[in-house]
Amino acid sequence: MSPRPLAIAWLAVALLAGCAPQQTTIVDAHPPVPPLPAETIPKPPVSAEVLIWQPIHWDWTGADYILQSGQWVPAAGHGNLWMPGYWDRTPAGWTWQPPHWTS
Repeated sequence: MSPRPLAIAWLAVALLAGCAPQQTTIVDAHPPVPPLPAETIPKPPVSAEVLIWQPIHWDWTGADYILQSGQWVPAAGHGNLWMPGYWDRTPAGWTWQPPHWTS
């Protein structure tokens, strides 16, 4: 067999591999979410807007957890309940559900 058909076959495999959908949030097993450090909530800044405290939380980068500091945010456009991020089991594997506000 000449090298040319083999090279074409490898090229075809490489191109097809690039067509596969990328699922960076789905994993077979996930590392446990680390415990949160103690948090001291500062007084809210003076503002004409109504503010709500968004607590310290972990977020998943696709490879590791990153700690996000708590902060005062405008209440407008947010729900009234904070949901920390969590792993959800799906038929495809574990999927990270990012932290968010909910009603």
